[in-house]
Amino acid sequence: MPTVPECAPTPLTPQTAPTPPVPLGALLAREDLGLRRIAGPGDPEPVVHWVHTSEMADPYPYLLGGELLLSAGVQLADPDTYVARLVEAGAAALGFGVAPVHDTVPAGLVAACDRYGLPLVEVPPRTPFTAVARAVWQLMALARHHELRRVARAQQGLATAAARPDPVPAVLGQLASRLGGRAVLLAADGTELAAAGRPLSGPAARALGKLAAVVRPAAPDAPGAVRPKAPAPGPQAPAAAPGSGEGRVAPPTGHTGPSAPDLPAAPGAKGVSAASDTADGTRLAAYAVGSRGLVLGLATPDREPGDHTVAGVAVVLLSLLTAPGQGGGSGRDAALVRLLLGADPAATAAELGGDRWTAVRARPGRGGTTPFATAALGAALGSPLVDPAPDGTVRVLLPRAVDEVPAQPGWVLGVGGPAGPGGLADSDTQAARALDTATAARRDVAVHRPGPLTALVPPAEAAAHARTLLAPLADAPALRETLRAWLSLHGSWDRTAAALGIHRNTVRQRIARCAALLGTPASDGTAAVPADLDDADIRAELWFALRSLP
Repeated sequence: MPTVPECAPTPLTPQTAPTPPVPLGALLAREDLGLRRIAGPGDPEPVVHWVHTSEMADPYPYLLGGELLLSAGVQLADPDTYVARLVEAGAAALGFGVAPVHDTVPAGLVAACDRYGLPLVEVPPRTPFTAVARAVWQLMALARHHELRRVARAQQGLATAAARPDPVPAVLGQLASRLGGRAVLLAADGTELAAAGRPLSGPAARALGKLAAVVRPAAPDAPGAVRPKAPAPGPQAPAAAPGSGEGRVAPPTGHTGPSAPDLPAAPGAKGVSAASDTADGTRLAAYAVGSRGLVLGLATPDREPGDHTVAGVAVVLLSLLTAPGQGGGSGRDAALVRLLLGADPAATAAELGGDRWTAVRARPGRGGTTPFATAALGAALGSPLVDPAPDGTVRVLLPRAVDEVPAQPGWVLGVGGPAGPGGLADSDTQAARALDTATAARRDVAVHRPGPLTALVPPAEAAAHARTLLAPLADAPALRETLRAWLSLHGSWDRTAAALGIHRNTVRQRIARCAALLGTPASDGTAAVPADLDDADIRAELWFALRSLP
């Protein structure tokens, strides 16, 4: 085959078509068209992404790349320049229609296509260009149908494998069988956890290990960390899976083999979620699996349409199968077992989520909730630790310290203060009080804020003073709770009644009873003088005491 001159133009990278490309050989095999290749390379087999007809002297501005360009040569004046511009535009092949302008394909055009490496196809007079375009779309539809059937069968096989007693090896085996190569699951440190399929050559295995480092979560400056680039997609790139992002990655830095970056990054991912490469004649791909640093490595002799989608299904299944909490001995399950057997909560807090926690209480808003609203609330707040109560109140334990919680549609939230494992009960109590405040104030969220005075008095002394001052109410929790709500709402009868779910007259009766019990006994033995709960000093002292009770 003639070599391309040093001055040959650099072709543009074709855009990725929404349907599988068609090999040019499949189009030439259609006997009804009578097409014949008369110039240009045959290996590797060019693929056609779409068909375009143009009689312009320079169609370059109107090409995306990957086209089979059809022309009768109406304005063909300089074949060499014409072909050079087509190659520069990334055209896949040129179809030249014989008659009515030219009785034969011009020799200069044949020579130029050989010189620049552009496949040239002769279109006979009996074949209209529309028939060629229709044939391409038919072949694309058949290829798409084949791809969808192949993906559907692969999905069924992978789902069946995931239900086996040994799901991870079974999924890898099914994936390797469907793709005709090797599938390997690598740990965060690069250790091979499980594998299936044909063994890899040494260079391919080393290249796959480097590729896995691209997608494995790691600090940018960590030893061995690879910083990927983001070039434009290549012509062989398969369509991205639904919901995927637009980021694409290059092979590991320093690798000298040919590369084919074509795998999109997951939306919102801080790092790279997938990457591809080619080494020792083997197509390589690596996918991030779950949140534990695992990587799925794939090595196949070829890359077919639908491989990316099949691999994406396997990634989802492996992420679920290897997620924390799956299988015996997982960190959270083990921590819960130790708690039930009497372990110190502080010793297991880190495995359950962290050493600082925040309690949240929620109550359905005026619009009510859906049957799955509780689970959705936990997911929205980022915690699976959800405890729904029969009265509709929901407690959520966040394994982290938070200062603010966003409002959730359909819910009224109360947020307690951050606490260690030993102070979760206090945080939950604070969340309950904040929820009452939010309900009474008709707010979506209320957050517990510690007052500055409470920090000036040692907690033990404040609690002792509170027990002495509130001793008359020690056996009347309903009175204490009513007094607390009434004081927090600035003595409003209606808002206190709304917060406690009782009648306003009941609030008046309870507050009057509190004033009587907290009054000062008369020295002459007559009835005690009720406490003046309208006095700001008395209110402040009672509020301080109520907040200081454990």
